[in-house]
Amino acid sequence: FYLEQLARASLRGGAGGRNAGGVSLSGVEVPAGVAAALAEEFAVLAETTRRALEGASVAGDPFEPELAAAAAGMSEDDSLEALDELLRRDLVRITDVPRRFRFRHPLVRAAVYHGAPGAWRLGAHERCAAALAARGAPAAERAHHVERSARHGDIAAVEVLREAAGAAAQRAPVTASRLYGAALRVLPATAPAAERVGLLGALAEARSAAGDFDEAHAAVLEGLDILPAGESASRLRLIAKCAVLEALLGRHHQAHTRLTSALDGLSDAVSPAAVELMLVLQLDAFYRRDYASMRDWTKRALIAARPLGDRPLTASAAATLVLASLLAGEVGAARTQHDEATALVYALSDDELALHLDAAANLARAELYLDRYDKAGELAERTLAVARATGQAEAFPVPYWVGTIRFMRGRLAEAAELLDAVVEAARLPGYPEVLGWSLMSRSLAATAAGDTGTALACGEEGLEVARNLDAGPLLPLCGAALAAALLPADEPRRAVEELLASAGGEELTQIPGPWRVNFLELLTRCRLALGSRDEASRAAACAEALADTLGLRLPRAMADRAVAAVALDRGDAATAASRALASAEVADAVGAVVEGALSRILAGRSLSKAGDRARAAAELERAATDLETCGAPAQRGAAERELGRLGARPHRRTRPGRRDAGAGIDALTGRELEVARLVVDRKTNAQIAAELYLSPKTVETHIRNLFHKLSVSSRVEVARVIERADRERERIGAAPG
Repeated sequence: FYLEQLARASLRGGAGGRNAGGVSLSGVEVPAGVAAALAEEFAVLAETTRRALEGASVAGDPFEPELAAAAAGMSEDDSLEALDELLRRDLVRITDVPRRFRFRHPLVRAAVYHGAPGAWRLGAHERCAAALAARGAPAAERAHHVERSARHGDIAAVEVLREAAGAAAQRAPVTASRLYGAALRVLPATAPAAERVGLLGALAEARSAAGDFDEAHAAVLEGLDILPAGESASRLRLIAKCAVLEALLGRHHQAHTRLTSALDGLSDAVSPAAVELMLVLQLDAFYRRDYASMRDWTKRALIAARPLGDRPLTASAAATLVLASLLAGEVGAARTQHDEATALVYALSDDELALHLDAAANLARAELYLDRYDKAGELAERTLAVARATGQAEAFPVPYWVGTIRFMRGRLAEAAELLDAVVEAARLPGYPEVLGWSLMSRSLAATAAGDTGTALACGEEGLEVARNLDAGPLLPLCGAALAAALLPADEPRRAVEELLASAGGEELTQIPGPWRVNFLELLTRCRLALGSRDEASRAAACAEALADTLGLRLPRAMADRAVAAVALDRGDAATAASRALASAEVADAVGAVVEGALSRILAGRSLSKAGDRARAAAELERAATDLETCGAPAQRGAAERELGRLGARPHRRTRPGRRDAGAGIDALTGRELEVARLVVDRKTNAQIAAELYLSPKTVETHIRNLFHKLSVSSRVEVARVIERADRERERIGAAPG
C-alpha cells in the first residue's frame, strides 16, 4: 500500500515524502508519505464528491449507495453522480454484489472517516440509523450507528442497543459488552432501578464470557449498590455472580464473607436464585478444601433444583454432586449419582448447555476421575465446541479442563496448544487464580511430553502465583506439578521438599481426590532416586492403601507402578514385572496412554532383570510406539535407550530427523514454530510479543523451550536450525518422486 501511494503521488507530481511524522488512522501508524499522498488525493475532489465519499465512509465498507446518500445528507441522484467520479478516481471500487461498493483499501476509508468533522459524523450516523430503521433493518445492523449518535435518555436507542447486544452475547461477547455499555450510557437517570440492574447484569455476563473478570466484577458491584437490601432473586443472582468472579480473581476470603452473609438472610431455599447461590457455596467450599461441605451444598442445590423444572440448572447441580462426592472420597455414592447426572447433561441441547457450561465441564471431570477417559474426552470437546460457538471460549474453566483431559488421554500437542492459549489469556489481564491453575496443568502436560524446560518454567511460576493467593487446593497441586518436573531434571531432593511442603507431609493429605495417588507414586520415585528405600516403601504402601479405598482403576494402576518400582529397587524383579504389567494394562484400558507406556518401560526393565529379554523388548517397543504416537519424544527416547541396552534396535514408524536438518523441530508446537520463524527474522522479544499479541514473559518461555527442544544455546543457533530444516524440506520436496 505504501509503495502504491508513493507511485500515485509521483504520477501526480506530488511530494509523497513530505511531513516529518506519521499519522495514526484507526490505530494504525501510517508513514508520513502515505498520509500526504492520501491528503493530495482527497484535496482535488469537488465539495459534493468529497461529501459523498465521507458519507460512504460512515455507511460502511462495503457500502450501499442509498445508505451513503442518507449519511451524507444528499439526494440519491447527486450521490450516484459523485459515486461515478469516485469510481473514476479509483477511491472506491465495484464488488461482485449489485449495489455494493467498497473502498480501494481500508486505510482509505479510515483516512476519509477520521478526516470528516466530528460533529458532522454524529449527524451522519444518526441519519444512517434512521434510514436503516425506515427499511426495517434488525437491531444488530442499526446498533453501530445508534451507538455513535444516540442522545442521552433516548429509550428507543437503549432498546436497539440492548437487543443487538443480546443477539451478539453468545457469539461475540466483546461486542455485546460494548453495546451494553453504550445502552447504560444512554439510559436516562430516571429509569427504574430494575432496568439499570438488568443491563449491568447482562454487561457482567458478557464481560465474563470475554474473560474480562475485573470489569465484570465492577458491573456486578454497581448493580448491588443500586438494589435494596433483601433477598430478591435479582440480588441473590448478583451475589452469586460476584462471588464466582471474586474466586476467579483469587479473592476467596472476600467471596466467602459475601456468601455467608447472603446465606444468613436466606428464607426461601427453593428458587432458581437460591440454587445458584448454593452452587457458588459449593465452589467456595472447594477453594477452602472442605470437600464434605462441597458435597453437602451440592446435595441441597440438587434437591432444591429438581422441582423447579429448570433442566440446565438441575443438570449443573447433578454433575457437580458427582464431582463433589469423588473429591470427598465417596466413590460409591459418586457412581450412583453419575447415572442421573449423565441422563440430565446428555439430554441438554447445545443452546441449553450454553447456559450452564459448568454442567458438562464438571461431568467431564467426574468421568475422568471415574476412569471413563473416552467419555470425558467426548464431553469435554463438545463443551469446548459449544463454548466457541457461543462466545464463551475464553471463560475459565472450560478450555483449562479440555486441555487437561487432552494431555491425560495422550493428545499432548493439542493439549499444549490449548493450554498455552489459556495461560496467555490469564496472564495478559493479570488474573492470578486462573493463571495458577493454567500453569499447573501446562506444567503437568509438559512433563508428560518429556518437555522438561517448559514443565519447570510453568511449575516454578505456578507455585509462585499460588503462594500469593488465599489458601486452597491450588498450592498443593502446583507444588506437586513442580515436583513432577524436578525429578526428570535430576533434582529429586528439591522435588521431595516442594512436594512435602506444599501438599501436607508424607501422606500428601492436601491433594484432593484421586490425584493424591498419582503424586504418592511420584513421591515413591523421588525417594528411590535419593536412595531412601524405606521412605519409598512407605509412600508406595500409602498409595496402595488409598487405591484400595477409592476402588478406581487409574489410582490402582499408579499404586501398582509405585509398588513395582520399590520391588525392582529391592531386587525382586518378578514382582516388579508383574505389578508393572498390571499397571500398564489397567492404564491402557482406562485410556491413559502415556501412563500405560511409562508403566511398560518399568515392566521392560523388570523383565530384563528377570531374564525374560524377549518379552522385555516387546514391552519396550510397544511403549516407544505409544509415546511416539502421543508426541512424547523424550519419553520415547527413554524406552529406546532401554531397548539399546538389550541389544535391540528400535523400530520407528516415521523416519528419524537428522540433526543437520533441524534436530527437534518436529517437537515444536505451532506457537513455538511461529516464534522460531520470527527469531529467524531477527525480531526482538518485544517485537515478537507485539506481533503475536503475547506477553513478554510468554515469549521468554517460548524462547527457552526452543533452546531446550532444538538443543541450542543462542538465538543465532535457533535461526540456523530452522533455516537448515527449511532448506532440507525444500530439497526433499523438489526431489523426483
